Amino acid sequence: MPFPSVAHTDAPLRESDADAILLVVAKPVGEGADPEGWDGLGEALRAVGFTGAPGSFQRVYLPGVATPLAVVGAGTSPDAAALRDAAGAGLRQLTGFEHVAVQALTPADWRPLAEGAALGGYRFAGYKKESPKTRAHRVTVFSSDAPTEDDVVAVAAVSGAVALVKDLVTTPAEWLGPADFADEAVKAVAGLPVEVEVLDEEALRDGGFGGILGVGQGSDRPPRLVRLDYSPADAQRHVALVGKGITFDTGGLSLKPPASMVGMKYDMCGAATVLAVLKAAAEMALPVRVSAWLCIADNMPSGRATRPGDVLRTLDGTTVEVLNTDAEGRLVLADGLAAASRERPDLLIDVATLTGAITIALGNRHTGVMGEDEAVAEYLAAASRASELAWQLPLPAHMVDDLDSPIADLQNAKIGDPAGGSLFAGLFLRHFVGRVSDDADAARIPWVHLDIAGVGMNKGAPFGYTDKGVTAATVRSLVELLASSR
Repeated sequence: MPFPSVAHTDAPLRESDADAILLVVAKPVGEGADPEGWDGLGEALRAVGFTGAPGSFQRVYLPGVATPLAVVGAGTSPDAAALRDAAGAGLRQLTGFEHVAVQALTPADWRPLAEGAALGGYRFAGYKKESPKTRAHRVTVFSSDAPTEDDVVAVAAVSGAVALVKDLVTTPAEWLGPADFADEAVKAVAGLPVEVEVLDEEALRDGGFGGILGVGQGSDRPPRLVRLDYSPADAQRHVALVGKGITFDTGGLSLKPPASMVGMKYDMCGAATVLAVLKAAAEMALPVRVSAWLCIADNMPSGRATRPGDVLRTLDGTTVEVLNTDAEGRLVLADGLAAASRERPDLLIDVATLTGAITIALGNRHTGVMGEDEAVAEYLAAASRASELAWQLPLPAHMVDDLDSPIADLQNAKIGDPAGGSLFAGLFLRHFVGRVSDDADAARIPWVHLDIAGVGMNKGAPFGYTDKGVTAATVRSLVELLASSR
């Protein structure tokens, strides 16, 4: 298991059989009496200059405590998000111990500490001959009140979903082509009440999935579409999730420069995310129907590859002039959105590492969110509760004409014009969102587009429970949205 198992205790941690103890400390430190059971802690922390600032970490010695002891700061008057971050930061840095016990020296519920510990304790098995110091395999979290069964299940499901995304995306593309990814999706939901359908290249051709086929035709590894459906009997709502799953993105014949191609195994984050979210919903037995569409292809250059200027016919009959084969994510999502729309879900959400432009606009911490205002507001509220940063961007009416092609219904890129690249992509995707009924004048299905190109990978220093590398951004927000769906 790539993340630690997390249990509860209400026994004093001094009596724990853990290999190490992690204390989550709020600032200011050392004022007033020491916390119960930790005599001398304030003096010990002042001696090493520990302030309790968010994320600060320090190993300390406390007379009478034989177990190795560390402290991590949670800031002033920490809320659940700060406690989650602090526990995660502590577990990331307290390495070399099999079993770690965690206690907050400030009022705290079990769940945020447990979730942070599980998230921060993630480890990728990797391919190193000799592994560095490992993170804990077991965590025991102290709280005076026992967690509910729902909390225990939720922590395991959410942590497992995040770990699944990190495992899939970190795996080299050599070992995770389209067919491999489809196989992993089937394995991920084995034993759960989830129906799975995998369309190979022949089924995609027979079904008219021209966007996915067009992107994948240059590769020796044919594309796949995976549809998963979790449909509990008590479901009151249907949420459809569509994910971009480019297992490696060279740019196709519009070849990326070498530096930009490094790390492009990461271009299947969106499909990994929707798979993991559906899996978590099934494990938590949420009373909402969730369908997920994984649009999977390799984007490779060859004599068979789609050329700039070629025209593809997507699932809904729309023709698209492909001016840039490196704007491929929107082509596979076009088929996925059209397919998901045929089932007329109550809410349709797509997730994709779609545009480099989103990083220019919002940096590396905020997810770009576009779509129908009420649906976007629902996602943003869930993201706020989950403490994941997100920001709504417009879909300007004056840019719709930019989609026009002289020879097809749409063009997939604005060549030579970088302005509003993320907005152009969002407008392109909106075209493929279906209507709530057969009436041509009916409203579009409520839809949200999540561009995670900036937030899906942390290339900088670790922070909170977030390590360097794959982040699994939006997983917790989407699970929270589903959990609150009624």
